[in-house]
Amino acid sequence: MSLRPMGLPPVPEQTVRVARAAFPQGSLAIRVRDRLGEVFTDEPFAEAFGVRGAPGLSPGMLSLVTVLQFAENLTDRQAAAMAIRAIDWKYALGLELTDTGFDHSVLPRFRARLVGNGMERVVFDRLLEYCVDAGLVAAGGKQRTDSTHVVSAVRDLNRLELAGESVRAALEALSVAAPDWLARAVDVPEFAHRYGPRVDSWKLPGSKVKRDQLSQVYGQDALRLCRAVWSPDAPAWLREIGAVDIMRQVLVQTYTVRTSSRGKEVVSKREADEDGVPPGHLRLASPYDTDARWSAKGDDLFWLGYKVHLTESCDNTPPEAEAEAEAEAEAEVRGRPNLITDVTTTLSTVPDVKATAPIQQQLADRGLPPAEHYLDSGYPSAELIETARSRGTVMVTPVLLDRSAQAKSHAGYDKSAFRIDWKARRVRCPQGNTSTGWHPVRQRERDAIVVEFAKTDCQACPVRAECTSARRGNRMLTLYPEHLHTVLAAARAEQKTKTWKDKYALRAGVEGTINQALDITGIRRARYRGLPKVRLQHAFSATAINVVRLDAHWTEHPLDRSRTSNLTRLSYRLTA
Repeated sequence: MSLRPMGLPPVPEQTVRVARAAFPQGSLAIRVRDRLGEVFTDEPFAEAFGVRGAPGLSPGMLSLVTVLQFAENLTDRQAAAMAIRAIDWKYALGLELTDTGFDHSVLPRFRARLVGNGMERVVFDRLLEYCVDAGLVAAGGKQRTDSTHVVSAVRDLNRLELAGESVRAALEALSVAAPDWLARAVDVPEFAHRYGPRVDSWKLPGSKVKRDQLSQVYGQDALRLCRAVWSPDAPAWLREIGAVDIMRQVLVQTYTVRTSSRGKEVVSKREADEDGVPPGHLRLASPYDTDARWSAKGDDLFWLGYKVHLTESCDNTPPEAEAEAEAEAEAEVRGRPNLITDVTTTLSTVPDVKATAPIQQQLADRGLPPAEHYLDSGYPSAELIETARSRGTVMVTPVLLDRSAQAKSHAGYDKSAFRIDWKARRVRCPQGNTSTGWHPVRQRERDAIVVEFAKTDCQACPVRAECTSARRGNRMLTLYPEHLHTVLAAARAEQKTKTWKDKYALRAGVEGTINQALDITGIRRARYRGLPKVRLQHAFSATAINVVRLDAHWTEHPLDRSRTSNLTRLSYRLTA
């Protein structure tokens, strides 16, 4: 397939007449074509297509179809059908009214080509460039970030189901790639009886004994198949089959192989306490999506999938952000709309604090670093706050407070009760005793200082019970280096003030953005399998949200605020 850069074709005259007559007030698709046609060009996709071969459909046109597809939350079949029967879509794509469109299978092939060439964010970046040039978003303003969970597109499997399904997936792949070899390597009728149907298509044994027996059978079959594939007389390329390698990883992560006292080989399921299990960020959860991971948030949310972080501009949002939802809507009409400036998708096990630096770097790379960045308490650290400030960005975020037992119980002496002399490298406790040890260390890949007090001082102290309950009998403190300790102490002091709390209320508005993304594009459920394709999904979802918001801005129509009742809106206006 070759590419001849042309961009969107001109809209045929007949299509213009019919579309204008059918939509006298216009529609989203029509306004996107009229105002954003220059965004959907072919040139940015040139590297993904060859220069020889039959010319294919315009990638600019397919990217526009994909954006409209996400804006209306359509499947591939529905989007292809809209290109045939919807007049405003024909206008947007520059098609004749009699054009028969394209087959729905073109869309997944287009997405695969984008993912294969690292072009997941091309359209999102192009639209942001347009918005920057149009003065709709700029550097140095206010932006806010939050994350939400994303459920994977594969079925949840327990450890027993995962073990069986991984063997089944490997057998299915080998049956196609090397049927003759497989017939010689294993008893095909026996394996077909056991692994022909999907593991989730029949009910697993109810008793623990029978489940353990079935688990052992799955482990023995996986081991037998691995040994056959890795035997010297087996073709080496069999080991490169993805499903086979996944089966091997599941075998290693789920089972142990031992030799009994009688010299018999025993395959048994790993027990966390005795044998150990892989950490969550490495543990496979499905043979069909090797990037999906189990994760938890609090006591109520437990999911298999990913995590997405959305960042949006919020210059026009009033300080009483969430309380004045109606005022925010009016501000979007009067001034610049709030637009998504970054979308970052990670594994579900990646903590929010690990995403802070990449998000801020991506904003800087686009020329959109914020002057104030509003985030929740999961994103900051002392190092990140200091680094961002050195680059001109103030992180407006609550930092975690002292986690010591004394601070949590609000009784006794927490770190703030101790006086630190950084030059002398000594700490004085509330009772006047001076530390005897000052030890620079590395903890969790960070510099830290461990301060120790003498056991004789602590054991004789009359308020020892209010200071420490350590068995060793003396109090120890762990401190950041001086410059980070100062940053953290200042942030903790500031976030207790009413001025800071009123200012921080602006962050709450990003919750509405996540809700809008969920309602319009279904962002919390992955459409595709694998992290690269989920990243593409979220990039197009963010682009679709921006298009919807731009359309509301152009038509001076506030975004839907149906979550706020009429009585509540009246209350806001009366108190404004």
